[in-house]
Amino acid sequence: MKDYYQILGVSRDASEEEIKKAYRKLAHKYHPDKGGDEKKFKEINEAYQVLSDKQKRAQYDRFGRVFDTGGGGSGFDPGTAGFDFGFTWPGDERGEVEFDIGDLGEIFGEFFGGSRARRRNIRRGKDIQVDIEIDLKDVLTGKEKRISLYKAVVCDRCQGSGAEPGSAVKECFTCRGTGEVQEIKRTFLGSFSRYTICPECKGEGVKPERPCNVCRGEGRIKKEKQVKIFIPAGVDTDQVIKIPGEGEAGKRGGPPGDLYVRVLVKKHPIFKRKGDDIYIKVPITFSQACLGAQIEIPTLEGKRIELKIPAGVESGKILRISKKGIPHFSGWGRGNMYVELVVQTPKRLTRRQKELLEKLREEGI
Repeated sequence: MKDYYQILGVSRDASEEEIKKAYRKLAHKYHPDKGGDEKKFKEINEAYQVLSDKQKRAQYDRFGRVFDTGGGGSGFDPGTAGFDFGFTWPGDERGEVEFDIGDLGEIFGEFFGGSRARRRNIRRGKDIQVDIEIDLKDVLTGKEKRISLYKAVVCDRCQGSGAEPGSAVKECFTCRGTGEVQEIKRTFLGSFSRYTICPECKGEGVKPERPCNVCRGEGRIKKEKQVKIFIPAGVDTDQVIKIPGEGEAGKRGGPPGDLYVRVLVKKHPIFKRKGDDIYIKVPITFSQACLGAQIEIPTLEGKRIELKIPAGVESGKILRISKKGIPHFSGWGRGNMYVELVVQTPKRLTRRQKELLEKLREEGI
């Protein structure tokens, strides 16, 4: 059987773009008009025709071949071959056999190398996803929060076994502990068998002798539980924190799921965050801009610090204060704080102020 992926030199999870790029390179190399190998060129073209088509590629990945009668001649597609599925079955009293064409894919999946299904692990608990809001100030040092979750927890009575105390958990009689049963399907092509999840034990292979009176054999019950969450310093909005084992309890002692917390950082009234840097606009007077000054400005921690304004500064000038921003999530270093100076023009002036400004104007200022 031809390996189309190997022919094009790509992996089985290659993207459409990667497949197209590989095909163009090989087609250019082996094209007969350029002295290439005609047989190799046809093989490359055949591989590309299958892998570039989503439906054909899916069939090839599943069956190792493509059931297509549209010119490829590489197989048989009962869905497009024009058959009428009103068959007469010898020995059938009604003279006809009703056949569900939707089963045909499953039949051919078993017929053409379909493998026996493995027992599913359905005991693991579900993951839980929650959103949590914090203030921008909280990302400076990290914050511990408690949230209340209504979720499946281990049953106190049976301790998660699903069996009434004093009774045992036994092997499923239907599947003999395998978690799967053989199903035989009769079709016009003959009889086909496949393995499916056991309906009695739902694929677990075991059942409690006497189900727990509290959880009804589940090994878990719905209950409200307080969960402690630590939000690390430097976390940003939409960042997701995984807390292993804090999802829903697994069925009958199965492992629990995980808790995924999406952090939403609230907007600050005066500070704006960009990455690990913070920005603030600080108003200054006309005289401070001209002569320079020493002013106090707020910080994200809540303390006020002194900032020196150079003489002759213009409105919109940005000053940097190192390491006064957000701590890096990696735990090393910290962002900066940027102060934008905004020169304010007074809207109301006293008589004395007007007189002084008139004199300044006379001086050319």
